[in-house]
Amino acid sequence: MSLKLLIFDVDGTLADTERYGHLPASNDAMKELGLPLHWSWEEFLKLLPIPGNVNRLRAALQQRGYSAEEIESLAERFAPLKQRIYIEKYLPALRLRPGIRELIARAIETGKELAIVSTSYESQIRALLENQLSQFAPHFRVILGKESGKKTGPEGTLYGTCLQRTGFLADEALAIEDSAEGLRAAGAVGIPAVVFYNDYTFGSDFRNALLVAPEATLVTLEQLEEIHQKMLPIFRRTQKQLGEQTSGSGSL
Repeated sequence: MSLKLLIFDVDGTLADTERYGHLPASNDAMKELGLPLHWSWEEFLKLLPIPGNVNRLRAALQQRGYSAEEIESLAERFAPLKQRIYIEKYLPALRLRPGIRELIARAIETGKELAIVSTSYESQIRALLENQLSQFAPHFRVILGKESGKKTGPEGTLYGTCLQRTGFLADEALAIEDSAEGLRAAGAVGIPAVVFYNDYTFGSDFRNALLVAPEATLVTLEQLEEIHQKMLPIFRRTQKQLGEQTSGSGSL
């Protein structure tokens, strides 16, 4: 089955947003709120498995003994403040990851559909596209972020929604991810994925990815199509085996 749809993750995939965008914006927002918190990159890395900076703040405040009421009040104020700082101060200076612009341009040239599935807020996603990929932004047919539901988890909710909205089958799509969590989210609804890892996702469990590479400059779209075509049957067999193992693990 031919490849018709590319679905991109954002943070760590399109651009190096975590270290150079979300982290400093979070620190600025916490400072404005008068909180005794300032995350180093090493501390932030440990928080990354927690989805979303608001939830990371909640966890940090809980550890410091804040009450549930205080935590929710601060989280409610933190979210819009951090978003504004991120979009206005840090996002314009973010750099796209190597090879991403060229991959997107070639996909448009060859008539592929484009979509985004991310844990980030959709306002942040659109701002990134308008700043760094303005000429390509109109070609992203579907943009799904935090407001549209959960991305990670056993259901792969947003990836399923993406297929529904675009009208494509899972076998006609390819997810572009940087993390094991994103890989699993795509696989949960049967979408094969390639992984362009970064310095903080390197060494993760990328089993069942069609390709694992440090950056998109190392592969052309035509090569991705060839990999998709050749590896799809293997991906399906592996998925079936994993499903059988999971269903059998609960039997007596």
